[in-house]
Amino acid sequence: MTSLSIWFGRLLVLVGIVGYAYGMIQGNASFTALIPAAFGLVLMILGYLGQRSEGARKHFMHVAMLIGLIGFVVPAWRLISKFDGFSASAAHLSQLAMAVLCLLFVIFGIRSFVNARRG
Repeated sequence: MTSLSIWFGRLLVLVGIVGYAYGMIQGNASFTALIPAAFGLVLMILGYLGQRSEGARKHFMHVAMLIGLIGFVVPAWRLISKFDGFSASAAHLSQLAMAVLCLLFVIFGIRSFVNARRG
């Protein structure tokens, strides 16, 4: 689960950097484009902490799942609330990518928790 957290964190950082770089190219860069990168950085840190501390791994991974859940709900809610005016803008695509990545992280995390409970 720790490596899963690190990899999804890396993907979110990539989404944030690409979104910000695209904004710079278009001449309207905003620091809000880096929100996925901030979530990704937190997931990576929690993954690394979980690898280093065997005793607290479960706690770090539960916090990572909470971050992943928030990372899904907030952009998904924003996309749903703006569904009438949805366009293929960089902001909407970045929110969509963040929501999908965080949802996948939560799904894989739940599956990992269930498998660990069985084992």
